[in-house]
Amino acid sequence: MVARYGGAAPTEWGLEVAGVITELPGGERATALTFDACGGPGGNGYDVDLIDFLRAHAVPATLFLNARWIDANRAEFDRLAADPLFEIGNHGTVHRPLSVTGRSAYGIAGTRDAGEVYDEVTGNAEKLTGLLGHSPRFFRSGTAHYDDVATRVVADLGERVAGFTVNGDGGATLTASEVRQEVAAAPPGSIVIAHMNHPGGGTAPGFAAAVPALLAAGRRFVRLSDVMS
Repeated sequence: MVARYGGAAPTEWGLEVAGVITELPGGERATALTFDACGGPGGNGYDVDLIDFLRAHAVPATLFLNARWIDANRAEFDRLAADPLFEIGNHGTVHRPLSVTGRSAYGIAGTRDAGEVYDEVTGNAEKLTGLLGHSPRFFRSGTAHYDDVATRVVADLGERVAGFTVNGDGGATLTASEVRQEVAAAPPGSIVIAHMNHPGGGTAPGFAAAVPALLAAGRRFVRLSDVMS
């Protein structure tokens, strides 16, 4: 991988670059809820109220789990992995933005070259494969920032890069009322990003306030793998 991409120069950087999926396939009317667990300095908490709400309403979701969060929450991980309502995605080994030039986002230093991109993706992919018995299908970097060379590396490693359409909780900084507004306004076909590692924040009550009305209006929720090959 280093030999293939070591000399490649990126031309894009950010949340929406080539190779990042930012919405569901055309014509899809469902909505995909995705929740990140960042681990380490990003937080090793577990929002049981959020997960219990999803279970109570039979709402599926894709959970992007960082290697450090898994290590800190192994029992919870095992229960989530065994629940068919959820699928587990790769949220990186140490939660770094994915760059081949060391670009940073939100004050978090990114990977510096193709070799570090490889390590950030495969370190957690190998962990997940060993725990799940199969490799993860979707990857989201720490901060969800990428350059277009890094996304090509991820694709060559057999994973799809999942971005988002709607930022549901502003990186776990929004109040419950603000989360409710963002999630309630999510259009059909959207991918919603939020966090499941900040219990006590606005995420769980915000989703609990928004999702029932969407369900009552006929909105269908899906895991990413339900609508993407």
